[in-house]
Amino acid sequence: MKLITKEIANKLAKNVGDGYVDKPWLKLFNPAGVGTWLISEYDESTGLMFGLCDLGYPELGYVSLKELEDLKLPFGLKIERDTSWNPDKTLAEYAGIA
Repeated sequence: MKLITKEIANKLAKNVGDGYVDKPWLKLFNPAGVGTWLISEYDESTGLMFGLCDLGYPELGYVSLKELEDLKLPFGLKIERDTSWNPDKTLAEYAGIA
């Protein structure tokens, strides 16, 4: 599964600068355990994404798309995109909940 579609990349490109106050248009997750990423910014030139990264303890920060794509999980699984994700809050609001 492709982690970022063109449509999502276009939405994220509009957020560059202060993704904290924007909606996270991309939700990635680990289907084999802990790990959820709500992404509000994506820099295609560097492959870096900004968002709420929760690996058991939530924090705001940057994560590499390539690193997530290259993760080898148990049973041959990979990081997946939540295809039904439709954010109804800003990244700041999700961070406050987390």
